Amino acid sequence: MPIPGTTKLHRLEENLGAAVVTLSEADLAAIAGVLAKVAVQGDRYPAHLQARVGR
Repeated sequence: MPIPGTTKLHRLEENLGAAVVTLSEADLAAIAGVLAKVAVQGDRYPAHLQARVGR
């Protein structure tokens, strides 16, 4: 996934390196465990913008 605002070649190369990262099942389980503890609150968009989603 490109990162908007990348303006330096060495940062682009660093970001591209993420394409070859492999996560193990243990890595994925650890990430899922941490995410499960995060309480998501509130709407993603204000009502006037949510009305435009899916058009």
